[in-house]
Amino acid sequence: MRILYFTRADSVHDQRFMAALAESGHEGFVLRLLPGEYPTPSGIKTLEWSGTQNQLTENDIPRLTQELSELLKAVQPDLVHAGPLQDLAFLVARTGFKPLLSMSWGFDLMHDVLASPDAAEKARFALGHSARLITDAQCSAAQAVNLGFDPEKICIFPWGVDLAHFTPAAARVRGTVWRERQGWGDKRVLLCLRSWEPNYGVDVLLQAFVEAAQKDDGLRLILLGDGSQREQLLSILEEGKVNDKVFLGGRVPNQDLITYYGAADIYVTPSHVDGSSVSLMEAMACALPTIASDIPANAEWIAEGQTGWLFADGDHHALAELLQKAASFDLPSVGKRARKVAEKRADWQRNKQLLLLCWEQALTSSKGASQ
Repeated sequence: MRILYFTRADSVHDQRFMAALAESGHEGFVLRLLPGEYPTPSGIKTLEWSGTQNQLTENDIPRLTQELSELLKAVQPDLVHAGPLQDLAFLVARTGFKPLLSMSWGFDLMHDVLASPDAAEKARFALGHSARLITDAQCSAAQAVNLGFDPEKICIFPWGVDLAHFTPAAARVRGTVWRERQGWGDKRVLLCLRSWEPNYGVDVLLQAFVEAAQKDDGLRLILLGDGSQREQLLSILEEGKVNDKVFLGGRVPNQDLITYYGAADIYVTPSHVDGSSVSLMEAMACALPTIASDIPANAEWIAEGQTGWLFADGDHHALAELLQKAASFDLPSVGKRARKVAEKRADWQRNKQLLLLCWEQALTSSKGASQ
């Protein structure tokens, strides 16, 4: 089978999907909306086109639809795997190509379709032309059904993590060394590595940290990442006078994150919108308890007091209170339970078999519909 993987740019998820495609025995191609120098796994052929420099606009649609149509005729894939829904799956649907396997990235169904009637209509159009839908969370699947998609055609599985790399023992060894060098051996250390963008609520965490750290001098924060809210977030730290209690590490390669998971006592994800967060699953794999915003996708992973704790989304006072209470929590026991959940549900080596099955189902259903 010739499979074209169509994505925006590059991420840990993209690398995993392309690697699975390269290992599958199928002939694989990748097309990206945004031009750039991206790593592509051996065995996957990168396709060139003009794309767009930023997010897809209405003015781009006619040109890119025509260009994509010509490219598909030249490559003649048996299946196109494309997402997010409103731009990439939508473009493929406009060309009339079949079979299309659409993939939700979480925000497209959990935020965009609720925020914009146009986004909802584009998602509905893409779904209406899709043989199958891949999503990583039950809440996203439910939203697709609300848009009229057949629940029998949805492949639901967490995209998972490398459980052989993200282990409690490896994390502890590396993290302990880092923590001692930092002089934080006797502190209670929080970790957040969500992007500094509005959807991810890092500002909520920083407001909560300032409030909690003023009452608890033992709190420390490892804050990784970057983004468009950089100035705003740094201002919160500056005004709160907690710069000396925060480590700013910037963007860190995925394989190096294990050091920071090992250095932390608690992982915090304050996202307003999410699917099954890869960083949340990595934290759980490293036996790290999590404090998370009470949104549907997080609630699918965090059982209160069992694998972590939830706070009302956007409520920095509630989060600050939880950060202080954490001093009395049995963190090691919660972390051990989190690892067991990761082993059961977040193993990419097992979950990727569902991806292979979904490809086969999309192709088979398309052939059946054409007969």
